[in-house]
Amino acid sequence: QAQLVESGGGLVQAGESLRLSCEVSGITFSRLGMGWFRQAPGKEREFVAGLAWNALRAQYRESVKGWFTISRNNANKTLYLQMNNLKPEDTAIYFCAVENAYGLGMFRTPPSSWGQGTQVTVSS
Repeated sequence: QAQLVESGGGLVQAGESLRLSCEVSGITFSRLGMGWFRQAPGKEREFVAGLAWNALRAQYRESVKGWFTISRNNANKTLYLQMNNLKPEDTAIYFCAVENAYGLGMFRTPPSSWGQGTQVTVSS
């Protein structure tokens, strides 16, 4: 069974940066699309960024384009999310996810696996 362990969350002030990591085990990892979702208090879980198996195609929600960067290291089976210029509205639990099909990181179907999440809190 797939295991995804997120880390790197924390408390920062607006304008600062964080890098999240997701260590993956139990799956091949290569040839699989990967991504990040987040869930803020009282809100639905939402897509943040996705990355194709070969890291050549990335998807981002509009609000984070130009500020967040998703990347992966297939040798170490780790997914990353570099978050720059964080804003209070970015406060959420961030979840790593495995794409169910296609491997392009577009998440047109529900993810096949989730991590437990890591908390990101951005203060004004």
